[in-house]
Amino acid sequence: MILVTGGAGYIASHTCIELLQAGYEVLAIDNLSNASEESLNRVQQITGETLRFIKGDVRDAAVMKDIFEQHPIDAVIHFAGLKAVGESCAMPLEYYDNNLNSTLVLAQAMQAAKCKNLVFSSSATVYGDPSKLPLTEDMPLSATNPYGRSKLIIEQMLGDLPAADVLNKTAPWSIALLRYFNPVGAHPSGMIGEDPNDTPNNLMPFITQTAIGRRQQLAIFGNDYNTHDGTGVRDYIHVVDLAKGHLKAVEKLLSSEGIKGVQAYNLGTGNGISVLDMVKAFSKVNHVDVPYEIVPRRAGDVAACYADVSRAKKELNWQATQQLEDMVKDSWHWQSLNPKGYKS
Repeated sequence: MILVTGGAGYIASHTCIELLQAGYEVLAIDNLSNASEESLNRVQQITGETLRFIKGDVRDAAVMKDIFEQHPIDAVIHFAGLKAVGESCAMPLEYYDNNLNSTLVLAQAMQAAKCKNLVFSSSATVYGDPSKLPLTEDMPLSATNPYGRSKLIIEQMLGDLPAADVLNKTAPWSIALLRYFNPVGAHPSGMIGEDPNDTPNNLMPFITQTAIGRRQQLAIFGNDYNTHDGTGVRDYIHVVDLAKGHLKAVEKLLSSEGIKGVQAYNLGTGNGISVLDMVKAFSKVNHVDVPYEIVPRRAGDVAACYADVSRAKKELNWQATQQLEDMVKDSWHWQSLNPKGYKS
């Protein structure tokens, strides 16, 4: 059985589909602070499989203790956490409390249960403001905002565990740190997609909500970066490709070869796309206008960020296959079928 924390969220719900379709039993936990249980209902409709759901907070040690005592957990995929760069600059303490404490409580519960297979939802933000591109997993790490710093601290915390296993002569941890880039898109069925309860954290829901009329116009943060059109460049990856990356990481953890200690993997396409490129592609493919305005830069953002994904291809046998056209088409398909998100 695979425990998925933050299981009702955008990336997590798509990952639950991949896990169920691969034959795994899935137990999801989520406090529903920025997600809807309806996403998991739809996961079960899509797959025709049943998953178990617990409404709870990963920071609750008693809840996590009960989960590991009552269920045969083989591995954990840890998604639970706050994830907005801009919000983290305004609410750093909330981000450190949520992201660090949830991981600490989870790791303690796993250690007590002798379940040491973990896939951690990290982020390309741990590379800070990079001096060169593309980003490789062995580059120096830093952070330009509290969100990224919380991910970096967690990576460092998890990185201390294998040495402790050697000192204590205990069973070793096997941990995959998935540093993924900018997820977009939706399941091709149009049944699940990105539907934040509050202000979106990512570009695509701003685009789709503007296109559907829920927002008057899209705000593009800065057009004076050192990029081909002045807007920020990111490595956008289709969420289904990203979900499959998590499945590949679980399969690696549970294989006879396994992952020794802690290993980081970039999950992206390796291609940089600007904000304006994305907006124009969305309009062209879907034949819909997206009014936008240029506003000042957002605190904590970097000019460009895209991945070298060769390690994931070599060691996880994974690579992204979806193109930009698929990303914008599936995003609009989801929003068109669900104009009010899961409240439709």
